[in-house]
Amino acid sequence: MNNERRKVLNLISGKIETMKEELESLRDLLDAVKDEEQEAFDNLPEGLQQADRGQAMEAAVEKLQEVYDAADDACERLQEAVDAIAEAAQ
Repeated sequence: MNNERRKVLNLISGKIETMKEELESLRDLLDAVKDEEQEAFDNLPEGLQQADRGQAMEAAVEKLQEVYDAADDACERLQEAVDAIAEAAQ
């Protein structure tokens, strides 16, 4: 591979790294919100946990966990892309 194509790959790799870092930051923020919602649910009296509000809170926690998992998977895939670019540029 010539130097010009390596430069392009390095540029792409850097941008993917930046995207991964931003996504990791958002993922961590999302995790904090999920944990706060879970704590709020856990602090409800049992009767309110079973009420509509409690059920909605519990469903929100489950959905936030799904989003967190998807973001985590995306971070892993972005790292795989960076690694593959590095290998291709050798």
